[in-house]
Amino acid sequence: MPALTYPHVGATERGELPPGWRHVRHRVRLPDGCFAAAGSAVLGWRLHRAAGIRMDADADRAAPGVRVVGKLGVGPLRLPAPCEVVWAVDGGYRAGFGYGTLPGHPARGEEAFVVSRDAADRVWFEVVAFSQPAGRIMRAAGPAGRAFQRAYAWWLGRTLRRLCARP
Repeated sequence: MPALTYPHVGATERGELPPGWRHVRHRVRLPDGCFAAAGSAVLGWRLHRAAGIRMDADADRAAPGVRVVGKLGVGPLRLPAPCEVVWAVDGGYRAGFGYGTLPGHPARGEEAFVVSRDAADRVWFEVVAFSQPAGRIMRAAGPAGRAFQRAYAWWLGRTLRRLCARP
């Protein structure tokens, strides 16, 4: 089985992103009362699928060790992004997971998707990531690649807000 392609496994769970890597932090408030539904959408791949990402996972729910290949694009132009879930949480105030890149992913690093409730019972969604280019595509993308990562985090937040607004 291929190994993860980066050394800082679990850094997104601890919130201590390594220096020298691209960092993304995007946080958005979700509708009140949607913690359980939002957490389920994140952990069960529904969020990513609703955002237009094809998710081929070897389990129905994110858990450590689960392998997933996200595919973005159309038809033969789909870009595969193989990852492995390195941590997951499903508790009273946090639900989500972090996954790390495997060989064949255009980047190296880790990305986390977490729904949380604060002391005032407000619901939040946060994407936290660190990465470096792993291949020609991401290196050639340069600043556009970084902009894509930020836009992707924003799009996931918008998609989850939409999912929470529907029963």
